[in-house]
Amino acid sequence: MTFVITSSCCSDAGCVAVCPVNCIHPTPDEPGFGTSDILHIDPEACIDCGACADACPVNAIFPVDRLAHRDRVFIDINASYYRDNPQPSGWSEVVYPVIPKLPADLRVAIVGTGPSGGYALRTLLNRTEATVTVFDKLPTPGGLVRAGVAPDHPSTKDVMKTFDLLYRDPRVTMATNVEIGPEVNAGQITPAELAEHFDAVFYAVGASASRRLGIAGEDLPGSTSATELVAWYNAVPGAQGPRFVGGGSGRAVIVGTGNVALDVARILVSPPEALAATDIADRALALLRQQNVHEVIVLGRRGQADAAYTSAEYRALETIPGVEIVVYDGDDLPDLSGPASPDRRRIVFAFHAVPEAARGDDHLRSVRVRAGDQAREIASDLLVRAIGYRSTSIDGLPFDEANGRFPVRDGRIVGDGGTPLPGAYAVGWAARGSTGGIGANKVHAIATVEAFMNDVVEGLPRTTAAPEAFGELLARRQRRSLGYRGIAAIDRMERERGAQQGRPRVKFTEVGDMLAAAGRRRR
Repeated sequence: MTFVITSSCCSDAGCVAVCPVNCIHPTPDEPGFGTSDILHIDPEACIDCGACADACPVNAIFPVDRLAHRDRVFIDINASYYRDNPQPSGWSEVVYPVIPKLPADLRVAIVGTGPSGGYALRTLLNRTEATVTVFDKLPTPGGLVRAGVAPDHPSTKDVMKTFDLLYRDPRVTMATNVEIGPEVNAGQITPAELAEHFDAVFYAVGASASRRLGIAGEDLPGSTSATELVAWYNAVPGAQGPRFVGGGSGRAVIVGTGNVALDVARILVSPPEALAATDIADRALALLRQQNVHEVIVLGRRGQADAAYTSAEYRALETIPGVEIVVYDGDDLPDLSGPASPDRRRIVFAFHAVPEAARGDDHLRSVRVRAGDQAREIASDLLVRAIGYRSTSIDGLPFDEANGRFPVRDGRIVGDGGTPLPGAYAVGWAARGSTGGIGANKVHAIATVEAFMNDVVEGLPRTTAAPEAFGELLARRQRRSLGYRGIAAIDRMERERGAQQGRPRVKFTEVGDMLAAAGRRRR
């Protein structure tokens, strides 16, 4: 009975460490780790011990005979990896890191609670004696795990259980509902103040801004970004939902072929009753029930071989009950100027298809597309751009506007002339751009913490502020910041609300409600 890794894989590689026969690849020291969509179990070498399943933080590994119908495609995905990428036999040589002697009173800050921030925190706790203060602008931690992972992929969110254990560590202070920026009158803490009170600051703020299409009509009501749409259905406070004010075509158009585009397509076309069992935001469930999208058109500027989605995500679409997958290439795309059929649900991939304009008077009615040599008009109630993401600048820190990320060298934030800012680091998408998944962010976070440790050995300037000074500053500046108790109270309340409806949780969508659940008075 072979075990199989499914699409929920986070590439944490905890399974690699416990496998007694080295049958899970790519390992962290092999090519492809961090860029491969999932890890893979060799069906010929697996001895069915189950150690990998026990170690998996996101519940992504199952025996073959326990796979759900939609996950059975991963039997071949795991096996085909070894047909296409023969692995050397025997264990890879283990290289243990050299851990230098560091001061015991280091003070470090981490801005952001997504995977890259979580892995930076874990590395700091494991390899140093530093005390760490963790910030998030929202009351709830999680970053992209809470705000970006699709509601119908709940096991992927289980990686937060690993980070939650870290938040309870006595050397960790949580400070959520705290934003880093220049507006001190609005309760923000500036980068200069962090630099004054901490020996090092790691910025793990992700890439939450979307790139634009640059076409006429892009700002019509009914046109939005995948970033905003995903945040809306994942209950992020302040996220604006789509305005379905078109002609009732029952169709949506998505521009882009990455995994996020496929997530959005899957959520839009899924029957609302199926989504009702997830932690999707109530506000999104109500609107999707009302609108009831039956057809999603996914536009790819290039061919299918150049699509950015992973093969695992694409093949998983084929197992969605009641949803047909259709693929067109260039001139093959038919006329879609009429409404979608209400008698079927389908996802239509249109490759070599470029959007030229969003059309409508006071709201979106159609999207004009150049498919091959032909022009097509696609009636649509919703246009979603999913063509890449960029970080948002923070006043007081260097920022690379052209590439949408913080300029770094070996994880160190650099200023004019490439000179590193002492004690300032960026990890994950904030430093690398929006490429690679959780595994790649883990590798980058570890390497950046190691760079910080080397800097300490080389004489990194230390803070001269008193240890209690920052806590006093935070109390004066932001009276509604939350520690771990408040975070845990919100989590408990959301789970209790979900249990009443037979759902994993019912998320709060307003900061005031979160603070009330945490025991802080609403203002």
